[in-house]
Amino acid sequence: MFSMKPIAPGTVIFHRYRGYGVLTAVNLLTGWVSARFGNEQRCLDLNLSTDEVRHADGEPILFRLAAPDRMPHARLMEMVGKLHGAGYQRLYLHAWPKESGLHWRWHLFTGCRNWFQRPWREGWYGSGADYIFNPVMGWGDLPGATADELIGALSRFDPEGLAQALGEDEEHALWFERVSRALLPGYMYSLEKRLNPDGSFSDVLPVYPVRQGMPAYEGPSLPYPPGWNKRYRTEPVVRDYFCCF
Repeated sequence: MFSMKPIAPGTVIFHRYRGYGVLTAVNLLTGWVSARFGNEQRCLDLNLSTDEVRHADGEPILFRLAAPDRMPHARLMEMVGKLHGAGYQRLYLHAWPKESGLHWRWHLFTGCRNWFQRPWREGWYGSGADYIFNPVMGWGDLPGATADELIGALSRFDPEGLAQALGEDEEHALWFERVSRALLPGYMYSLEKRLNPDGSFSDVLPVYPVRQGMPAYEGPSLPYPPGWNKRYRTEPVVRDYFCCF
């Protein structure tokens, strides 16, 4: 993959009409940035695809015309499936909406399969609120990285953490394979509390598209993962469901 210098607020840039400036905001999903030049008080919005923005040393700042998915969950699901096939079956993906409903969160964890008391490791979780501005997972991956590239980056970033996923959990791996086969590449699952009209907890897994403009999911109904429904039935009052990070 072609490697480029990262950009972020504070990066010094050069524009052929404005000269040297400093980025004040970056959105790598849309390709738009804001920059301040010289003594100007107002920021100028620039498009990385058309405005020929360069680094201070003259290196072009290029942008993919096809922006990454607005949610990374489908790529994460593909990555987890590949690792399951390689023997890392004790790797789990939790996904759920933020309380505001505006963004989605994800959390990868290893070891004991406990959906409500999950170990937190640096770089193993993220939020769409950050992803829309910098579409990476946070373990040294690049925007739009494939599942194999994500695996390589994660193994270099935290080999000790990934080693804890080595082992068998056939029950979950079979469930995950079934769900991935039904949903990928355009849809993702969400482990959120959903109620039936009679007030009981639904047994049908919530599904959402990962890109704008896609139709609603019309495939087969899917169950929640092993160990999930039992917790809801024995403890119907769910508190502290949304974890803040």
